[in-house]
Amino acid sequence: MSTTHFGFETVDEREKARRVRGVFDSVASNYDLMNDLMSGGLHRAWKAYAVMVADVRPGMSVLDIAGGTGDLALAFAPKVGPQGRVVHTDINAAMLSEGRNRLLDAGVVLPTAVCDAESLPFADGQFDRVTVAFGLRNMTHKDQALAEMHRVLKPGGRLLVLEFSRVAPPLEKLYDWYSFKVLPQLGRFVARDEASYRYLAESIRMHPDQEALKALIQQGGFGHVDYHNLTGGMVALHIGMKC
Repeated sequence: MSTTHFGFETVDEREKARRVRGVFDSVASNYDLMNDLMSGGLHRAWKAYAVMVADVRPGMSVLDIAGGTGDLALAFAPKVGPQGRVVHTDINAAMLSEGRNRLLDAGVVLPTAVCDAESLPFADGQFDRVTVAFGLRNMTHKDQALAEMHRVLKPGGRLLVLEFSRVAPPLEKLYDWYSFKVLPQLGRFVARDEASYRYLAESIRMHPDQEALKALIQQGGFGHVDYHNLTGGMVALHIGMKC
């Protein structure tokens, strides 16, 4: 039996996907509100920075993986223009439904697909940009997912991974207190789901740090990888170039 981690627990690999799906089924309807509360609105700045660095231009093709409620897809849509395309995907149908409805409410119609990042249903070399924001840490086989992202990118294309990372040492104690004391209580009182937000805090601690993720992306086939620390390393934006 192959095992992996679900937060701080060790579980069967097949069990992790089901349990992660349960977390996001539970939080989908309150996801945007909780993001604002948890980050003090900073998640909007982090995503805006990722959009800027992506340098998406008219006519480009963008794949947004783990796109959830559609923040990045909504930002990229006007940048690609009528000749480009943005494909909005997520493995979780409840999250994708929330995102699709939000996009439609904004008057944006995009291709939307439930798909697994570890086995993308797209041909080789289809996209100029592949993005994943706050989704990689929930994937069971990150190496396989990164290899798939590399496969569907065009030569010269760019991968952007926005994810929680290793916070700077002076902030560690405060960050741990907030993550394990405050965050679950926010989940309890606002989303009526303490356990899911405790898992989210644990999953951040189990995710590779900045240098380890850089190495993992390089192993996925990317020729040049860099990262930018945001908010004292609380979040990092990794950029991989396909040669």
